[in-house]
Amino acid sequence: MNRDRINKILNQIPTHFIIIFMILIWVVPTLGLLITSLRPVQAVNTSGWWTVLSPPRGSAEYNQYCASCHGVEGIAITNADLTDPELISRFPRSLQLLATLRADINSQPHMQDTPVPEDQAAADIAVHLKKISGIDEQPRFTFSNYIDALVGYRGTRSYQKDCAAGTAPLDIHCDTSDLLNPRGMGRAFVNSLLVTIPATFLPILFAAFAGYAFAWLDFKGRFLLFSILVGLQVVPLQMTLVPISRLYAQLGLNGTFLGVWLFHTGFGMPYAIYLMRNFLGSLPRDLFESAYLDGASHWTAFYQLVIPLAMPAIASLGIFQFLWVWNDLLVALVFLGGTTPVMTYQISNMVTSLGAGWQLLTASAFLSMLLPMIVFFALQRYFVRGMLAGAVKG
Repeated sequence: MNRDRINKILNQIPTHFIIIFMILIWVVPTLGLLITSLRPVQAVNTSGWWTVLSPPRGSAEYNQYCASCHGVEGIAITNADLTDPELISRFPRSLQLLATLRADINSQPHMQDTPVPEDQAAADIAVHLKKISGIDEQPRFTFSNYIDALVGYRGTRSYQKDCAAGTAPLDIHCDTSDLLNPRGMGRAFVNSLLVTIPATFLPILFAAFAGYAFAWLDFKGRFLLFSILVGLQVVPLQMTLVPISRLYAQLGLNGTFLGVWLFHTGFGMPYAIYLMRNFLGSLPRDLFESAYLDGASHWTAFYQLVIPLAMPAIASLGIFQFLWVWNDLLVALVFLGGTTPVMTYQISNMVTSLGAGWQLLTASAFLSMLLPMIVFFALQRYFVRGMLAGAVKG
């Protein structure tokens, strides 16, 4: 018995490793993205996100060369208080610091028996001295990247610092109106909501009606029509962009939210109807027959029976449609362009052609992930049941 149990555990080990590996593939980059988005721009440009787990830069070198005399906090020598900003301001670079360390004090070597640090170590010590003296007030974590991304700030420092100093550009008002700056993620977030919510609600609404009709209404040609709808799932979205764009140009729908809603609704309908029809077709027939015998109309049966019972399929379909529309770039780029940017379009504008500003890219990317994650975790209890609904033969 013990041998069979051991064999069973050993047989499960590869599965556990695969699951853990797949989790790490998703969690580690997401964690790196989150940490990077919370780091100051100077830290992002000089070190990787994993260095936040290590001691601050220069602390190890300071403890090795200086702490024995000046103390860990730098205040052991009264006449050479390393927390004094006026004193440390004399050493803006490692060259000045090395010159002082190599000089004699009272005819004795400054470092005594300790060797003078190398150039890189001296540079790290200079960074540490600026931190403990308060000259360099750079925090380890900050929300500045998120604020700059929301308002689309492109100043020399950060939105908060330049607004406080009165050096912000003329198009920045330093108030809540900056959240709707056309270059910022705040305006793009609103545009994405205006695109995604109707483009998610409309396919679900129409698919619920169509699924009920295909499952429980007896009309001529319904199986042929359902087969055509299922076959439409293989039509590539890209091959329809040009003809629909020309049609929209004639109807005046290019650059409008209505045009994007209709496009996403049309391409979301085949799968949505397929899922809803299969789920509703699996419901007990006796339930509907009893409702009809009691005098219920199709509308009453749909409203009071189908909608409550179909919530797993509706929630699952809502997750798929929301994520597809929210993460879409191609359709929004073709039919909305840069005049009404959504988040997927605006993210690409966070980084300049020379690669500057990519710390804003991490904050923008995480902002674009927040709402889909909230939607998924809010509806995840329905997700598996809704997925299985599409596999049921109706």
